[in-house]
Amino acid sequence: MNILFIGDIFASPGRGIVADNLNRIVSEHKISLAIANAENSAGGFGITPPIADELLSLGLDVLTGGNHSFDKREIYDYLGNHPRLLRPANYPNGLPGSGVYSGTARNGVPYAVLNLQGRAQMTSIDCPFKKADELLGKIDPEIKIRFVDFHAELTSEKVAMGWHLDGRATAMIGTHTHVPTADSRVLANGLAYQTDAGMTGPYDSVIGVEKESIIRRFMTGLPHRMEAARHGVEFHGVVIHADESTGKATGIERIQIVK
Repeated sequence: MNILFIGDIFASPGRGIVADNLNRIVSEHKISLAIANAENSAGGFGITPPIADELLSLGLDVLTGGNHSFDKREIYDYLGNHPRLLRPANYPNGLPGSGVYSGTARNGVPYAVLNLQGRAQMTSIDCPFKKADELLGKIDPEIKIRFVDFHAELTSEKVAMGWHLDGRATAMIGTHTHVPTADSRVLANGLAYQTDAGMTGPYDSVIGVEKESIIRRFMTGLPHRMEAARHGVEFHGVVIHADESTGKATGIERIQIVK
């Protein structure tokens, strides 16, 4: 079976290019499961209930999150009632939402999606490695297709997580840095891996934000209002080919679409 993962959807330009291309990609690549990171889909910071509904209505099966998952207070109740919108599982217990979702793909194959967040140079939360072990231990052994979005800053932490999960998950794709990496591969025990899927949004920017304000911030050290950029829109993601009987990946290919 084929799994599509779309890198961080950033603001309305990112949502627009997904809306314009998702159905074609699903058809051309015979996608059975479509997942996207959507933590930046509302103006570049967080996600709202209407935007979550919009993205799911396009045909995305699961939405993952990251350090901006809780930026919009209005999403709190939604997270608790809409299990297909995930937030990182290793946030403290008691917060709304979940970091794992199990469902049935379009081809009838059961799957699980896990969402984890790194700790290096990010918020100090629970250990993502131990949380991964915990969650994988609770998943029904009959569910062979297991996808992990690891939302982390450091490449070394993502590489380490890839090796940690190899042989226990179908794929681990990194998000957060908004820069696509050229290291897509299948590891020794069948895990499809890429350090970062990149951003689906405006690349005439500094990782999605109007570049002038970010340059001023670096030059002066003073805070400046950050606005989502609108130009140079690109779609970035990966298609993972997996053996549904074993859960092992057989291939991975990057997708890039320039608007």
